[in-house]
Order: sequence, then structure tokens, then C-alpha cells
Amino acid sequence: MTRSLEGKTGLILGVANKRSLAWACARALADAGMRLAVTYANDRLEKSVRELAAELPGSIVLPCDVTQPAHIDAVMASIKAEWGGLDSVIHAVAFAKREELEGDFFHTSKEGYMLAHEVSAYSLTEITRKALPLMEGRDASIVTLTYIGGERVIKNYNVMGIAKAALEASVRYLAADLGPRGIRVNAISAGPIRTLSSSGVSGFGGMLDHIATHAPLRRNVTQEEVGDVCLFLCGAHSRGITGTILYVDAGYHIMGV
Repeated sequence: MTRSLEGKTGLILGVANKRSLAWACARALADAGMRLAVTYANDRLEKSVRELAAELPGSIVLPCDVTQPAHIDAVMASIKAEWGGLDSVIHAVAFAKREELEGDFFHTSKEGYMLAHEVSAYSLTEITRKALPLMEGRDASIVTLTYIGGERVIKNYNVMGIAKAALEASVRYLAADLGPRGIRVNAISAGPIRTLSSSGVSGFGGMLDHIATHAPLRRNVTQEEVGDVCLFLCGAHSRGITGTILYVDAGYHIMGV
């Protein structure tokens, strides 16, 4: 692979294990030469994230619970001390309580609603604000991960669909704010893939089967395909793209039924 991102630096939030979309993004960027700061959300994930990050040349590993502003501040301070600047942020963080991902949406608790939005949507805005001093003047790129459940009703996606809708609106507003500063903001809307987070959605296996038989490409997408699009959005070939939701879903989003 051409090392098109040699000398560039990036922050990856959301790696949990080898099946994570965040990990696929990390691998694609590292293979292109980018040095990465990889975060873990809690002590339970630290060991696996450190083991994975050991495969990424020049990477650093940092704790970051996105609900803790002091954690985000510490991440940015570490990156500034280590590299002096930041070229890309990959926001692949999402969470909702398992009990909120089944049954009727109107049963969503206020606590569950607010938690899903804080982790899955607001965190992008806070991270962007705190990363901004490190990214200005570098033709930088911010990429987040979303899902079509933010646009259409997906059975059992419930409160996470509402959070993804907020996330996608945030992408557009952030893109408008940061464009004059030379920073692009985009989202990848990936088709369903077996990950740690997707395992919490009731009936997920049936969703995969439906996509495989109804999407134009008649298959599901892979982690690697999402990683490749992340690489595109962080590189110079996408320099004219911002505020966009880019679908990597085997074409499923175009189908009416």
C-alpha cells in the first residue's frame, strides 16, 4: 500500500477488539503511515487495546471515557506533548443500555436517552472543540461512524437511532463551522457488521440476513471496507468533501423495500 499518510498523526476513539470498526480504521490508517493515539474506555478494555495497538508502529495508548471531560483534556495534552499537532480524529464511540435496544422506543428511560446521546453524539462535539487547537492549519479531517437507523426506523435500534440522527446533524453543523479553518468533518454510514456494540441489538442476526438478500451487491460489507473508506476520508483524495454521510452498505440505502 502507498504510504500516503506518512508523517501524519491521528486519534482513534472506540477500539474494543479486532472486530471493531474503529480497529479496521486504525489498521488502514497505520498501513498508510499514520501514527496513531488509540484510546480505551475503561480498565476492562485496556489489555486488549494495548495488545492491538502494539501492532501499529509508533502508536500511543491513552485512557479516555468520553463522559469525563478531564479524560479528553488529558488525551489532547498527551498528543500535544508527543506530536505537537493532530491531522485526523476518528470518532467511533457509541453506547446505549442493552434494555433500551429492544421493544418499543417509547419505553426509553430519560437516563438511557441522555446517556446514549452523551456518548454517541455529544462526545463528537466536545472532542472536536478540544482537538481544534491541535488541528488548525493542517488540512485536517474528522470522521465519525453512523448507521442508517438515524434516518429510518430500524427495529430494536430505538434510542440509538435518535442518537445517530443527532450525530449526523452534528456532522453538518461542525463541517460548516470548521470549513473556514480548513478542517473537514464527515461520517461513514456502515452497513450492519458483527461487532461488540452491534451484539447488543436484539435480532441483529436477522438484520444481517436481510441485507445480504436485499442490498444491490447481495452481501454484507466488511470491516476492511469501512477502514478503506476511512482512509479515503482522512487523505488528500477527499480534500473536497465535507459535511457528507458516505454509505458503505453494499448499496442498501438506495432500496425502497
